[in-house]
Amino acid sequence: MSIEAHRWLMTAVDTPLERAAFDAAPGPGEVVVAIAGCGVCHTDLGYFYDGVRTNHPLPLALGHEVSGRVVACGAGAERWQGKAVIVPAVLPCGECDLCRRGLGTICRQQKMPGNDIQGGFASHIVVPGRGLCEVDEARLARAGLTLADVSIVADALTTPYQAVRRAGVTAGSLAIVVGAGGVGGYCVQVARAFGASVVAIDVDDAKLTSIAQHGAALTLNSRSLDAKSIKAAVFDFARKNGLRSTEWFIFECSGSAPGQLTAYSLLVHGATLSVVGFTMDKIELRLSNLMAFDARAIGNWGCPPEAYPAALDLVLDAKVQIKPFVEAHPLDDINRVFSAVHHREIKKRAVLVPA
Repeated sequence: MSIEAHRWLMTAVDTPLERAAFDAAPGPGEVVVAIAGCGVCHTDLGYFYDGVRTNHPLPLALGHEVSGRVVACGAGAERWQGKAVIVPAVLPCGECDLCRRGLGTICRQQKMPGNDIQGGFASHIVVPGRGLCEVDEARLARAGLTLADVSIVADALTTPYQAVRRAGVTAGSLAIVVGAGGVGGYCVQVARAFGASVVAIDVDDAKLTSIAQHGAALTLNSRSLDAKSIKAAVFDFARKNGLRSTEWFIFECSGSAPGQLTAYSLLVHGATLSVVGFTMDKIELRLSNLMAFDARAIGNWGCPPEAYPAALDLVLDAKVQIKPFVEAHPLDDINRVFSAVHHREIKKRAVLVPA
């Protein structure tokens, strides 16, 4: 069974995306998802504006934050027919040695929509059935959310969820999030849901004001404070709130060179530095600080599909708010939306919705 569909293709760097028709047909083990919404991530902008290389050659539909409804199934994937789903941003093969050892995020056969395969800025997407996250639509309605809203769970929420979970944040921890918008805003909320007291650092007062209402106990503007002053303020916050001066959990979510330098400067004894944001910029640092502080640094690539249901539960149980931070736009306005997000004219997470 094939379905008449369309997608918006990137043909070259910083060149208007082009709409193209295609037939969406599932192969064995695959499904066709009619897309409800696809979030615009800064990774997409990196591909489009900065020329970050995609694994699949151009032309390619970008977009990896996808939610929708399964409308066709290949052999072996029939159980997904008609279900509302979130498509994980990284889909491991589930069969290789790495996957069998629980290391699906580094599976060498993984499929990332909008990078390895055609992505979600489209009416439909063809993806492996393995690893899809079913959405309970009754709970979704009770939470006051649409299926399009939860598209951003596929990366903006699950990536920081995996970072917080993997780092080992527990009740009583001190978590510091550098970059409080987008992914960083969700990182603040997730860390708070795990029981941490959270410090948010950003250069934008509006973002800091917003996240102070959604889990940040202390906000600091790094545009007006140097690294020494920021660290002193965090130490003072820890002391006043009975928190440890060691073993801080630091999450770099800004995806900027200044943010990475700020995050690294906050190392203390036993600290865990989690790199969540991405930049092509390079920084210079003294790697021996990790040794001296007996600290660790962790890179974070996506989230294993098996962790998606627990991350989604945080949203459906209202422990993490997404509605105040997303806004829907017609998919056919994709070129305008890309430009507006790139120039920071859209402050929320843009979700593109097919007509």
